[in-house]
Order: sequence, then C-alpha cells, then structure tokens
Amino acid sequence: MIAAGFALYAGSPPRDLWWLAPLAFATLAAVVRHRRPRAGFGYGMVFGFAFLLPLLGWLQDFLGADFGPWPWLGVAAVEALFIGLGGAGMALVSRLRLAPVWMAAVFVTAEAIRSAFPFGGFPWGRLAFTQDTGALLPLASIGGATLVSFAVALIGSGLAELAWRARRPRGWAVPLAAVLVPLLGGLAMWPLIGTEAQAGTKRVAVIQGNAPNIGLGLLNSDDVLHDNHIRAARRLVDDVRSGRVPKPDFVVMPEQVGSWGPSRTDPQLSAIAGQLDVPLIVGGLGQDSNGALRNEIVRWDPEDGFSQRYIKQHLVPFAETIPMRSVASLVSPFVDRFPQDMVPANTPGVLEVAGTKIGVGICYDVAYDDVFGPAAANGAQLLVVPTNNAWYGHSEMSYQQLAMSRLRAVETGRAMLVSATSGVSAYVRPDGSVAEQTQLFTARNLNVEVPLRTERTIATELGSTPMWTLAVLGVGAVVLAGWRTRRANA
Repeated sequence: MIAAGFALYAGSPPRDLWWLAPLAFATLAAVVRHRRPRAGFGYGMVFGFAFLLPLLGWLQDFLGADFGPWPWLGVAAVEALFIGLGGAGMALVSRLRLAPVWMAAVFVTAEAIRSAFPFGGFPWGRLAFTQDTGALLPLASIGGATLVSFAVALIGSGLAELAWRARRPRGWAVPLAAVLVPLLGGLAMWPLIGTEAQAGTKRVAVIQGNAPNIGLGLLNSDDVLHDNHIRAARRLVDDVRSGRVPKPDFVVMPEQVGSWGPSRTDPQLSAIAGQLDVPLIVGGLGQDSNGALRNEIVRWDPEDGFSQRYIKQHLVPFAETIPMRSVASLVSPFVDRFPQDMVPANTPGVLEVAGTKIGVGICYDVAYDDVFGPAAANGAQLLVVPTNNAWYGHSEMSYQQLAMSRLRAVETGRAMLVSATSGVSAYVRPDGSVAEQTQLFTARNLNVEVPLRTERTIATELGSTPMWTLAVLGVGAVVLAGWRTRRANA
C-alpha cells in the first residue's frame, strides 16, 4: 500500500504520468477487495498517507522552519482518514454485482466529503487533479472533476477485478467495460473540445512581479509584493509606449498585491491604469467600513479606481479563517497577523471588464467545483485566477495548482489566465493545454491574445448533479452491502 500510494503521488503534476493514477488505484482496489471494512479502512489510510505526505510536502516548505513537521503530518493524516473511509466502503461493496462501479462511486463520495469537511474541506489530492494531461481529461467537459475522478477509480477497480478473474473463463464483461469505457470515452471527446473564439478575442497582460523566497518572512511584507508588482506594471507601460508589446485590453495582477481600507485608494494602481488607459484586475486585502476583512479581486478603472470586486469564496483554514483560535497558534503563524477572520462570499465571481465577462476565483478557490463552473454558467467568457504562491518556495505546489486550472479550463470550455506573484503564471487554452507559462521566482509579464467563448459545456449545465448522483450511488451501495452482510450473519 505504501508503494501504491507513492505511485499515485508520482503520477501527479508536475510529472506527466497520468496513467499511473489508475494503476495505483488498482492496487488499492485489489487489496481491499472482499475484505472486512475495518481492513479496508486500514489499507485505505496507509494508501492515502503514502500519497498525501509527499504531495503536501509544500506545507513543510511553508511552515517547517518555524513549526516543525507537525502541520504537514497532521493535515496529511486527517485527509488520509477520509481515504481510509473510502477504502472501508470499497471493501464493503466489493462483493456486489458490478463491483467496480460501486467501488469507484464510494471513493468519489469520500472525495466529496473531504472536499467539504472539516472547516470547509480540503480538495487537494483528488484523483481528477492527476489528470491534467492524458486520455481522461476531456471527460471534465461532461461531468467536471467528479467524473474524471470516477473514471480513474473505475478503471483502477476494473483492472483489479480483471486481475482476480485472469484464470477464470467467464465474468470479464463488467471489469473490461469498466476499463475501456472511460478510456475510449475520453479519447472520443478530444476532437469535440472547442478552442476557437466565439465572441472575438481580447489581448491581456498578466503581471508577475516576483517576490523574495523567504517563506514566512513574507507575512508582514505586503509592501514588497505591492512595490514589485507596481514596478513590473511600469515595465509594461514602458513596453507598450515603446511599441515592444501591443497594448492590452486589460491587465491581470496577482492576489495580495494591494491593501486598502474603506477609502479604497491606491494612487500607484490608479496611475498605472491611467497611463495604460485600461482597467486592471488586481488582488488585495480589503477592509470594509464595518471592519470586515476580505480577500478580494477588484476591477481598478483608469478614472474611478476601485470598482467591481469579487470576494474569495473558500477561505484557507488556519490562515484566512482561524478555527479554534485559542490553540491555533501552535500550527499557524496567521493568528497574530489577522486578529479577526476574513469574511467569505457565496456568489460566483463575474466581473465586467473591457466589455467582457470575466470569471474570477482566488488561489485556493480553483480546487473547488462551485467557483468557475457557476461563473461560466453566469456568462463568463474567460477565466482568471490570481494567486500568491510565494510562501511555498520551489515546491510542487504551484504546478499542482496549475493542473487544477487546466482541468477547470476543459470543464468550462474557457481559456484560463493564472496570475501568480512568484509563478507559475500561465495562459491555459480551453482544451487544457498550456500556451505560455513563467518560471518560479522570476519577474516576467505575459502579453497574450485569448479567445472569448460563450458555448456552455455539459459540465457547466449539469453543475453539481454528477457529484450528487455518484454520492447517492455510493451511499446506496454501502447501505445495500451492509444490509446483505447483516442478513447473512443473522
């Protein structure tokens, strides 16, 4: 189980080894097959811990110097508990007919639970996020991340069943279909993923001003991020004026560039917008007149400055919101930085910018299913995700997050622009391919022409329906298997 869990990590971004994920899952499915739920839980937890511990190594890069390995180990262990629950459920339903289907549904249900609980959930490490390339990615346009996770689990469960039946002359139809249908379905969908502009194009400048690689030293260095990105934006102004780059229709800047109180002023941002004569999309920490703190993205206009805004929906536990504040100082440096919790929003981020509807999510938002899909459903023609990844050093975190952006692009049929303080910034096409990207800890501006799209994908139309459907199937299979087991033992 340790080797299988590590293999799932090895198949995760930035490595282009998407096919390792179903093979790793096949090992889990084969081991828990026909075992007691208690054994399934144990094997699932070992598998999950071996996967999540290296996957979340960026937490150690972030907090380790000051807090030791305990936050990293604690998060990996808590999340592994949910994978353990998935293993227990898989063991229970593995004796049912069509077992690969029920095992996959149970695991996806466990993913959905850990994406919501505790403290708003932590979706990092979903099976879908290993599939930013390869045959299964197009399935995101039908059922989003949920369907892609289900496809990985279904193939893995089917492979496990095929291995068990290798010396039997009958009973191959269901497991063979479980392996082939997702693969062939994904391959068949590739030509149907649209990338053409349906409502014209826009030229967009993406600013990456860089940040010093000092980890928690950034905690009280807001001015450094602000000044670096103002400097990078001024380089854009000079490049446009000299004709070295075309004038953009608007500019995207990362999360946490600005900081403004109720007066909502920033003369330097206003100067940049005025010199370019285009709006900026810029992230910052805002404080409302009632004292509420918000992580927000603002449309900054050349004449009026602060205009429309999007407020982050999913706040990071123990950072932007502090559960159990009295003891949280043992695992979080943000307790002293923010004496009060930030306030989230619950509405999709759609901003009107330069005659275009832009779907917006901030950093951690991209891991969740209820941000960019609803934005596309509400008319967004292009997606942007400003983020601040400077905390995490040269770890894999930025590449893992980019993989999520690639999946969201396919899920919604929209181009995606990632604007990161220190990288990785990128232009992702609607088919999930990366047209341009930056390196970590470099100052670089992108200037790209992106397609605007209006057609809704099936995934956008269905919304959360695939998740609830598979959850009903998974829970129903567990209930049925449990009832049959109790009746057999009566």
